[in-house]
Amino acid sequence: MEKRGNPNQWGATNWPPTELMANDIENGNSYVCSNNNKIIATFFFVQGKDIEPTYAEITNGSWIDDALYGVIRRIASDGTKRGVGSFCINWAYEQCNHLRIDTHVDNLIMQNLLEKLGFIHCCTIYVEKDNYPRLAYEKQENRLIITNFKQYGKKLIF
Repeated sequence: MEKRGNPNQWGATNWPPTELMANDIENGNSYVCSNNNKIIATFFFVQGKDIEPTYAEITNGSWIDDALYGVIRRIASDGTKRGVGSFCINWAYEQCNHLRIDTHVDNLIMQNLLEKLGFIHCCTIYVEKDNYPRLAYEKQENRLIITNFKQYGKKLIF
C-alpha cells in the first residue's frame, strides 16, 4: 500500500493481526478469491444489523438507511489479476444488496473504486486501534415502495 501512496494504512503495525484473521476464519466471515487454485484476494464479510461497532459513532454525515446490511472489511489482493477488488465487492453486494465499507483517507485507489462501483461517501468513522479517520461508504439497491394513495397524499412522485 505504501508504494501506491497509502503509507499509513496497515503499515508497520502488521495489520491485520493474526488473531483477528483467525477469528474471522473461525466465525466463517473470511472469504478468499482464487484463480487457477491460487488465492489472489481475501476479505471479511458479514451481514446483519448493528454488526460493525465502529459504524455506531459517525461524524460528517449519516448512513443512507439503517436496514439490515452487509459489511466488507480488510480486502486485499496480491495484485496479480486486474479487477479482483471489484469482483469481490460486487460478490458481497449481490449477497445482500445493501453494503457498507470504509477505507483509509490515504487510500485513493479504494475511494475511486468504490465511487466507480456506485457507492456513496456517507460519513467518517474512527477505528479504535489508531483513531485515524476512515471514509465510510454505502450502497443500497433502489427499492420501490407501494403505498395506499389515500394514505400517501395527493402527490405522486415518479
